[in-house]
Amino acid sequence: MRLPKRRRRLLVQKGRKRSRALPIFIVSVVCMIALLFYTVNVKLMPTYLRYAEVQTNKIASHVISQAINSRTANVLDVNDIMEDVPSNNSGGVTTKFNTEIINRVMAETHKLVQTHLEESEEGNLSHLPQLENIEYDADAMQQDGGVVFFVPIGQATNIPLLGNLGPKIPIRFHVIGSVHTDVESYIQEFGINNAYVEVRIHITVNVQIIVPLATKSTTVEQRIPVAIGLINGKVPNIYTKDGGTQPSIEVPVKLD
Repeated sequence: MRLPKRRRRLLVQKGRKRSRALPIFIVSVVCMIALLFYTVNVKLMPTYLRYAEVQTNKIASHVISQAINSRTANVLDVNDIMEDVPSNNSGGVTTKFNTEIINRVMAETHKLVQTHLEESEEGNLSHLPQLENIEYDADAMQQDGGVVFFVPIGQATNIPLLGNLGPKIPIRFHVIGSVHTDVESYIQEFGINNAYVEVRIHITVNVQIIVPLATKSTTVEQRIPVAIGLINGKVPNIYTKDGGTQPSIEVPVKLD
């Protein structure tokens, strides 16, 4: 049975409208999905970066600790790095740190930390901590450099319902520049005319953290003791506490 000419024309026009509307509908759906993912990503970006920074500090600190543990020099007694130098003015002696020993330990520490970080970025997993919620991508590390690891989105966003089942977020961090080391000393009064002294190396590593659609620079710091101990001074005949005018303790002196 042949349809009337007018009805056939209407069916053809409807078919054309549908064929034109279908691409527009598909493009609209794709744009809405992309906008949804972008909005969710922007909302969760601060959470991603905070989590990535925490994990990066944890991994980098572990690598630094591994490097320190492999060094040959142990923590010294502070008296072993002290030396007396004659004073020309008063005819006495001045006590100071032996910079040769400190510089040698600092140079060794700097080299070890730099080497361990470089090997970790090249895919040496033996220097990296093995954590339950972190999965490393050794292939990407060997090809492009940097420490690359994945974390479930539930861990990064702290959503218990997702847990370890959610999609995994790739996180990469690079060491920016070289490792910076410096010497610090900490001195605290201990007893009468004694001092607790700690000489340590302050290690600073600048890293660049990269997450999807965002990046951030941060600093990883760690302090490594070089020498610890007590420096004993002579006990004075008169001891005044807190700068008072009256002596708190007076030690009797036997006169000849």
